[in-house]
Amino acid sequence: MQSSHLLLEEPIRMASILEPSKASFFPAMTKIVGTLGPRSRSVEVLSGCLTAGMSVARFDFSWHDPEYHQETLENLKAAVKLTKKLCAVMLDTVGPELQVVNKSEKAISLEADATVILTPDEGQEASSNLLPINFDGLSKAVKKGDTIFIGQYLFTGSETTSVWLEVSEVQGNDVVCVIKNTATLTGALFTLHASQIRIELPTLSDKDKEVISSWGVKNKIDFLSLSYTRHAEDVRHAREFLSKQGDLYQTQIFAKIENIEGLNHFDEILQEADGIILSRGNLGIDLPPEKVFLFQKAALYKCNVAGKPAVVTRVVDSMTDNLRPTRAEATDVANAVLDGSDAILLGAETLRGLYPVETISTVGKICAEAEKVFNQDLYFKKTVKYVGEPMTHLESIASSAVRAAIKVKASVIICFTSSGRAARLIAKYRPTMPVLSVVIPRLKTNQLKWSFSGAFEQARQSLIVRCLFPMLADPRHPAESTSATNESVLKVALDYGKASGVVKPHDRVVVCQKVGDASVVKIIELED
Repeated sequence: MQSSHLLLEEPIRMASILEPSKASFFPAMTKIVGTLGPRSRSVEVLSGCLTAGMSVARFDFSWHDPEYHQETLENLKAAVKLTKKLCAVMLDTVGPELQVVNKSEKAISLEADATVILTPDEGQEASSNLLPINFDGLSKAVKKGDTIFIGQYLFTGSETTSVWLEVSEVQGNDVVCVIKNTATLTGALFTLHASQIRIELPTLSDKDKEVISSWGVKNKIDFLSLSYTRHAEDVRHAREFLSKQGDLYQTQIFAKIENIEGLNHFDEILQEADGIILSRGNLGIDLPPEKVFLFQKAALYKCNVAGKPAVVTRVVDSMTDNLRPTRAEATDVANAVLDGSDAILLGAETLRGLYPVETISTVGKICAEAEKVFNQDLYFKKTVKYVGEPMTHLESIASSAVRAAIKVKASVIICFTSSGRAARLIAKYRPTMPVLSVVIPRLKTNQLKWSFSGAFEQARQSLIVRCLFPMLADPRHPAESTSATNESVLKVALDYGKASGVVKPHDRVVVCQKVGDASVVKIIELED
């Protein structure tokens, strides 16, 4: 793996670009989040998605009921058993999302330069002249000249299936708009986004709380995707709510930055959240097109140096209906990887797209190619400089492990962890080889009985972090066998690496573990 690492700054033979890539046990270091829906909920398709490289399943509660999502999740569990591939669960909240209500589900044709009225009267029938919406405060929030965007749920941005409106006047609770482009809206659910307008609705709605406290608790969700995060207080409020929901106190919160308000408070939000989702769909409406790339690069850099996972959305929209991405989309995926993204989130492409498995596979292949030319040396120096001196004990160990692995051209880094923090710190320095995170369960008691905790959560939560690949350890085995018996967790990890083809005879492996009160980084050279 190390020998195939290239740098774009170095001269390479152009013909070498055409050489086929070698197959790897891990499709890519960059993770893939798939949104599950009608086209991706059978055991067969889900098995294909997992094999292709999906490591996190996103359940978006903007549409359909908990029973529907529960059926999908049960199929996912069956697919996990079938493929023996771990998969984390992400619950995506609705938040202050505005929607157009189309009860008849008939197609609505809108003509450029015509007018259409947005009304909070949901009892009205949706038509070319009138669109009922689920919010009665829009007329108070907008003014003449403001821009409103309406698109199919998880819209792809196509000008024929989404429409731009300009507010011409406000009439009581109704908003009269001029249609800027001809489009046909199809389906039952359309989302509405008022550009750069604050919507006075709570970030965590009552509906969201109900879903979390029932469906979320029942299924012990690994991640909460907090839609329309606008302030750090939104994250604090969500965390306080989760802390009262039994085992969900361990659930990680990923703040979705979807509008200008979230962008303006990005630094404070990043400090509070466990990770960030750059929701380029809605944010791309609020931002001028020429500013979108700048936000992506700045946000990913901030996430990287903070050691918090960053997820990029909306990369291969055209694969919703096509087997191949456009050239621009393929380049966009690669640039997200080169910019430092931990994961790529697929929305419509897997939810209602015609080719969910092929999309995941294609994105994974592009990520793997981009990783080969990622300038790790420059990234490492930048990160070390940002952290500064003196480093914390763990930070020093993590950076040393990565530096050692690169210097000796190790095939893998093995890290023993209970909380997952050490493994995430190693991943922060973006090693060019996989990090096998051996998760050791913690022993706890309620004074009546002893039980193990943390292992499954920590293992699954690493499935969204670039470079990290979890392995569950048997808690009865010590982290380092004093008698060098076969029950050493290290031997089990090495055996797993050999079986999967990650490590081969004579490979070097860097191991990061605790021995007593000390943290140790050691280099092992494998025998035949």
